[in-house]
Amino acid sequence: MSKSDTSHHDERIANMSFASVYPHYVTKVEKKGRTQEELHEVIEWLTGYDAHKLKEIIEQKTNFKSFFENANLNENAHLIKGVICGYRVEEIANDTTRQCRYLDKLVDELAKGKKMEKILRQA
Repeated sequence: MSKSDTSHHDERIANMSFASVYPHYVTKVEKKGRTQEELHEVIEWLTGYDAHKLKEIIEQKTNFKSFFENANLNENAHLIKGVICGYRVEEIANDTTRQCRYLDKLVDELAKGKKMEKILRQA
């Protein structure tokens, strides 16, 4: 599969449940001394989902396609730039995949100890 044909990859991400990835996010940030509350703050900034709604999403095993279709994506999400998993976030064509990588990038920055003001981009 060439780097330009990502349809299989995009479909896999769209069908993956948020619940299957969430524990990995928690482990990643907590191993680096950050808290689940900070993780929730980052997720809420990006998606509009509070801790109560996240609990529902996890219980319902919502896939990433629905997760992002129903999200109220932050108007500054486009300011999330950089490389994650070998792809430049701002160049990912598929909306769900790009939004999923936005979340991955924010979790990475949180785990790397970036200040919350920097993670939660302001225009």
